[in-house]
Amino acid sequence: MTGPVVVDCEDVAWFRDAAEMPSAARGAAATLARRIGLDGYRSSEVALAVSEAATNLQRHARDGALLLRVLRTPDRAGVEFVTVDTGPGIADVEAALSDGVSSAGTLGIGLGAVARLADAFDIHSLPGKGTVMAAQFWAREAGDGPTGGTTSVASGLTRPISGETSCGDAWAVRIDEGGPEAPRSSSGAGRGGAYGAHSPGLLGSGPATLGTRSSAGSGRSSASSEPAVLVVLCDGLGHGPLAALAAEAAVTAFRRSAARHPEHLLRDIHGALRGTRGGAVAVARIEPARGRVLYCGIGNVSGVLLGPDSRNGLLSAPGIVGSQMRSLRTFELPWKPGGALIMHSDGLTERWNADAMPGLLRHTPAVMAGQLLREAGVRRDDAGVVVVKGDW
Repeated sequence: MTGPVVVDCEDVAWFRDAAEMPSAARGAAATLARRIGLDGYRSSEVALAVSEAATNLQRHARDGALLLRVLRTPDRAGVEFVTVDTGPGIADVEAALSDGVSSAGTLGIGLGAVARLADAFDIHSLPGKGTVMAAQFWAREAGDGPTGGTTSVASGLTRPISGETSCGDAWAVRIDEGGPEAPRSSSGAGRGGAYGAHSPGLLGSGPATLGTRSSAGSGRSSASSEPAVLVVLCDGLGHGPLAALAAEAAVTAFRRSAARHPEHLLRDIHGALRGTRGGAVAVARIEPARGRVLYCGIGNVSGVLLGPDSRNGLLSAPGIVGSQMRSLRTFELPWKPGGALIMHSDGLTERWNADAMPGLLRHTPAVMAGQLLREAGVRRDDAGVVVVKGDW
């Protein structure tokens, strides 16, 4: 079994449904590709694919939006775009990806060509509801085909409240290699979140299965010597730049901390957020070798363990990290193959239902996050969602 891999995501910009969206997204994609070191030919392919996707959104989708961002691993950088719309959806995705199929008025290369230009490509469409598409572009040698991209066990999306350019929600993921050494880290963070009511966040359409309450000092809850994934989501209090500063401080503290347990990480983040607005924060640790998830949260960050036939909610305690944080509680639940951990701010409603998104768990974390944002996101608040999955 290979160890988990995470990719650092640096959100660049959202492009919203407007007449100038295709040209603006195309120009930004070409500039971004050159900036991270892709050659001229590869940069033009990135721009072409982004323009085709944006033109499809503009002409044929409702409320279409395209996110452009940088992906980074320790030794290379790439470009990713994610598109989200609210309909009408694609009745036959396989046909839409066939050669020679292109929507009227687009560049004519079709989604099949976009998929071939990309090193990794995923699409999930729900007729009548909407489509989410994600594509990665990495450097290639002349004549090379797709590299397959870099499969990350986690990805997420953040989107600022309407009228703001910075987002107060941020997320990050890092690998704990196990053993006595400090973990290396990799993260993705959005800029800009609002903090809602400071009551416990209990998710699920029915009663949640909380599993075992753990103590950070107990042997049962001690960090495993096997590789694990640590993930944080912060919803900075309020909106705009000051909320974004709080969220960024939480992510920075998470990256720098040598702590391996969710409670210890939350204490480090609590100290880092003093002097900021503070926020709602949840930290989870996924240990496949032990088959468990440890989860500790303060405020209105919602957590769900989603399986093929199950949905278990995760509790957070009341409070504001950086200001009012009382005793911490860590909960332990079983981690089952084929499932996913989903964490989101209250910029997404808790009323989403996975049954309304058939096939969701078969898709990449980026596409899953996009579908959750489409299904449950609200425009009157910053929104942030992160998904961790994979049978590693």
